[in-house]
Amino acid sequence: QVQLVESGGGEVQAGDSLRLSCTFSGRTFIAYKMAWFRQAPGKEREFVAAIWWKGGTTNYLDSVKGRFTLSRDNAKNTVYLQMNSLKPEDTAVYYCAAQARYGDSYDYWGQGTQVTVSS
Repeated sequence: QVQLVESGGGEVQAGDSLRLSCTFSGRTFIAYKMAWFRQAPGKEREFVAAIWWKGGTTNYLDSVKGRFTLSRDNAKNTVYLQMNSLKPEDTAVYYCAAQARYGDSYDYWGQGTQVTVSS
């Protein structure tokens, strides 16, 4: 069973940076596409960024392009979401998710980590 544990959230000022981490266990990490989603109060969960198995391909929500960078360390079974130039609208609970290589949905989710950006 895959387990995902997020860390790195917190409260920051607009313009600051945070790095979220998600540690994967239970299966072969490189066989999974990894992603981050977020959910703000009163809003639906939205996709933020994804990274393919070997880390060569990523894609991002348009509003975070150029500010957020997703990477993975396959030796450490960990993905990192580096968030720079944070804005109040980035405030949300951020969730790590995993999709099996031949799957069509994100079947595994972490518990979430809160990111709060004040103006």
